[in-house]
Amino acid sequence: MEFQIGTEPMAGSEAAIFVPADEAREHLVVIGNGMAGCRAVEELLARDAGRYRVTIFGAEPHVNYNRIMLSPVLAGEKTFDEIIINDRAWYADNRIDLIVADPVMAIDRSAKTVTSQSGRTVAYDKLLIATGSDPFIIPVPGKDLPGVISFRDMKDVDAMLDAANRGGDAVVIGGGLLGLEAAHGLTLRGMKVTVLHIMPTLMERQLDEAAGWLLKSALEARGQTILTGADTAEICGDGKVEGVRLKDGTLIPASLVVMAVGIRPCVALARAAGLEIGRGIKVDDHMVTSDPDVLAVGECVEHDGNVYGLVAPLWDMCRSLADGLTDRHTGYKGSVTSTKLKVAGLDVFSAGDFSGGEGCEDIVLRDASRGVYKRVVVKEDRVIGAVLYGDTADGGWYFDLLKRGEDVADIRDLLIFGQAFASGGGALDPKSAVAALSDDAEICGCNGVSKGQVVACINAGACSLDAVRAGCKASASCGSCTGLVENILALTLGEDVQSGPKTMCKCTSFGHDDVRREIVAQGMTSIPEVMQKLHWSTPDGCSSCRPALNYYLLCALPGAYVDDQQSRFVNERMHANIQKDGTYSVVPRMWGGLTNPRELRAIADVVEKFNAPMVKVTGGQRLDIFGIKKEDLPAVWADLNAAGMVSGHAYGKSLRTVKTCVGSEWCRFGTQDSTGLGVKAERLTWGSWMPHKFKIAVSGCPRNCAEATIKDFGIVCVDSGYELHVGGNGGIHVRVTDLLCKVATEQEALDYCAAFTQLYREEARYLERTAPWIERVGVDYVKARIVEDDAGREALRARFLFSQQFMQDDPWAERAAGQHAELHQHIAQVRPLETV
Repeated sequence: MEFQIGTEPMAGSEAAIFVPADEAREHLVVIGNGMAGCRAVEELLARDAGRYRVTIFGAEPHVNYNRIMLSPVLAGEKTFDEIIINDRAWYADNRIDLIVADPVMAIDRSAKTVTSQSGRTVAYDKLLIATGSDPFIIPVPGKDLPGVISFRDMKDVDAMLDAANRGGDAVVIGGGLLGLEAAHGLTLRGMKVTVLHIMPTLMERQLDEAAGWLLKSALEARGQTILTGADTAEICGDGKVEGVRLKDGTLIPASLVVMAVGIRPCVALARAAGLEIGRGIKVDDHMVTSDPDVLAVGECVEHDGNVYGLVAPLWDMCRSLADGLTDRHTGYKGSVTSTKLKVAGLDVFSAGDFSGGEGCEDIVLRDASRGVYKRVVVKEDRVIGAVLYGDTADGGWYFDLLKRGEDVADIRDLLIFGQAFASGGGALDPKSAVAALSDDAEICGCNGVSKGQVVACINAGACSLDAVRAGCKASASCGSCTGLVENILALTLGEDVQSGPKTMCKCTSFGHDDVRREIVAQGMTSIPEVMQKLHWSTPDGCSSCRPALNYYLLCALPGAYVDDQQSRFVNERMHANIQKDGTYSVVPRMWGGLTNPRELRAIADVVEKFNAPMVKVTGGQRLDIFGIKKEDLPAVWADLNAAGMVSGHAYGKSLRTVKTCVGSEWCRFGTQDSTGLGVKAERLTWGSWMPHKFKIAVSGCPRNCAEATIKDFGIVCVDSGYELHVGGNGGIHVRVTDLLCKVATEQEALDYCAAFTQLYREEARYLERTAPWIERVGVDYVKARIVEDDAGREALRARFLFSQQFMQDDPWAERAAGQHAELHQHIAQVRPLETV
């Protein structure tokens, strides 16, 4: 496999024509390294891997990636690496020559060659054009100003991210899917966003007026300004974008304008080659153009008068194309399309014709409290269209009824309530619902995978969700069909299904990472809202998920979310550690392990006053007072507060202690002031809630007396600065830290500590210590986020400091002042009645 970036060959020489060394096979040249072109090659390889030599030209400097997932990259929910479909190893394993950043500029059909921008000329036996579509730029004054971009590829995403980093106002022209996703991502990145849509209804091709209104209201509630019926007159600015003026005279300030008003098939190359062009490159049922040796597939083609911009028809085309190239000739007959989307975290679905008209009957359900709208259009007892908003679980069933033209007269009265009710009850087993779907029922809209294809993939050996994703790509993109795929696995394999990533608990099918992502993406602000929107199967959750949800909301919404005390474990509710006899232990904070006579006297007085049976020095250099009764806790805290002591959080999923040695102030081996740095680190990080307990240590020299290399964050002082270590712990499974990096100053050490802590807070799963978290994500990932990304590190540090504004209130002082006094009331004693 040859992976090349476009270079200049020797013009006019025989060497300028690239002919692969293996001449025993026909040579297939693919113009376009995108989703359609590579999917066509995948289908071809699946049928006859040795039939063709393959060369792929790509205009972008990347391997094939999932354009559908550009929106999550913009929103910060995914990285580019996470949306790659075919990595370089795939090209190598299949002996595909990939030439990137070198678009084909000319096709010579008589010579059967293509010539790229760099001057490279390559001969072909069969040519596949998969050039996709071009964004439509509305022809208004100012459209060419710097700051006006489209939303089609990673270059556009990078431009938007750069603009978002500078801040300011953004205008998105176009209220279709791409425009709304761009607006959502820019809003999450901190920009003030206005969406301009010329039609009265958002996403009018997918949604009717009612669903469009619901979507508009939901987006406005998230801080976006949505202007429908807005006709752009010009884009204003002197040398750069400064605003957008509407035809009614309204001027909207903007430093960034995103054009997302539509796409057009990219046909310029094919037209110049003399191929027959209509709205797109005209093809027959086998994806063959007017030249029998030239094929085309994807958004650039026109088949039977239709052009398609959704992925499902593209995958159908690719299958038909591969059949034709391997002498099977099944033929593409067009596609009935449905659209199941998550727009800015909001579920929408549409299929068929929902315009209504003579002979049509509308069946509508509205549930205002849940934000649900359903509309099914029936004609002559057949479903011809459907629009769903807020609850799209039955979208696949409606689409299956539509495609099969099934008579629904017998279930007419129950049709709108979904498959479960229409099948005879309100609690249909989800597996039974999936079992009832036909083999050609669409399961994964993103990748055009039917139920039959999923079953075939499982029967071929895919025994887990990940294996199905790798084999047929079902559930490999947005993940909204994961539940369906899991049910098909269970139906097909029974108990032989191999488990995948664990869900949070039995109340939900979502994992921790999914829940954290959706909380941010959908702007959720309360535990009931999370449970409602993510379809919790229990009314109030359980002891596993409620504490996790409480933490995730607390982390995502510092200062805005109100801590739900009832969702905390007893130790965190009581701010002390319960012991086996029902009493509590109290550990006051001692900054960096330092104390003084006043604090020691206060501790001694508390021990005597409340008859504490034991005081013990902890491994974290603190004093632990045992045997305190629940009703005495507020008084104990009040006495300790009076001496200037605050909670040590020894009971919490939070910073516990910062352990230090005496360092250069007293020790003859000490290289730095480890004690002073430890005090600063503890004052920086105390009070912060974490996924699990968190411990820090600072050792004054490599002798490591503070045991910094088995702590969550450890600092080892050396002559030239500070070594920073992460991900260690003691306990049953001891883990030594990984070296993160070395820094020169105390302030750098503190800054890296804050950034690392925040990364752990934002990305680890609840009850996951730093050690297993780092083992899961890899220390190289942590280094990439903390050490190698200066801007990213500073952003993490800033978010941590912002959060700490709301975290560093002493809970002991609040309880001593009478807050939540009911938690500390004496439990009544029940005695038998005296005998009279």
